[in-house]
Amino acid sequence: MIKVCLADNYPVVHFGVKSYFKDHSDINIVSNVGNFGMIAEALKNKEIDILVMDLELDGFTSIYEIRAIIREYPNTKVIIFSSLPEQIYAPNAIKSGCSAYVHKTAKLEYLGQTIVKVSNGIIVMSENVKKDLALIAKQNKSDRLYRKLSNREIEVLRYLSDGKKNNEISKILDLNEKTISTYKLRLLTKLNVTNLVDLVNKAKTLNIV
Repeated sequence: MIKVCLADNYPVVHFGVKSYFKDHSDINIVSNVGNFGMIAEALKNKEIDILVMDLELDGFTSIYEIRAIIREYPNTKVIIFSSLPEQIYAPNAIKSGCSAYVHKTAKLEYLGQTIVKVSNGIIVMSENVKKDLALIAKQNKSDRLYRKLSNREIEVLRYLSDGKKNNEISKILDLNEKTISTYKLRLLTKLNVTNLVDLVNKAKTLNIV
């Protein structure tokens, strides 16, 4: 039996997922947590094969925190289950050590299939992600610029798009404010814009945020 911990903000998601897999022959939801801080405790107290978590989980600030979990609990594989754009966040999640990215528009049947595959050591990326990456590869150079963005740059861009100031982002990511300013300048250069308004609009146009 594959033991799963589900980390999500919303009780309705916990209820729906747990109900769906209640009588599953291979999958058992053994733990439900509502914020990132509870994950470590869950992994310490229970034997968890798969952690299914949302990138927008309360208390989760950086994809680098996933790397820390994977390093500390190497026997637990991570699946991202999120509504954030797949073509942007899935490659970065996989690169950070996650085994799969399932968009929340997918059927729970697909999530179940993914959990089983991941438990067997397979890295899974949905067909939608593969198709989006293929389409992006055919687009012009300007529209492919976001592929050059690092994990950290995407995180900073996301917070900028949410209206947060440099000092607020620095506190969230535990980085120097000057470092955030550097990331902002890199983003302006890489996305070929000259101000924050255009940066956010470009990010939305390219479906980065």
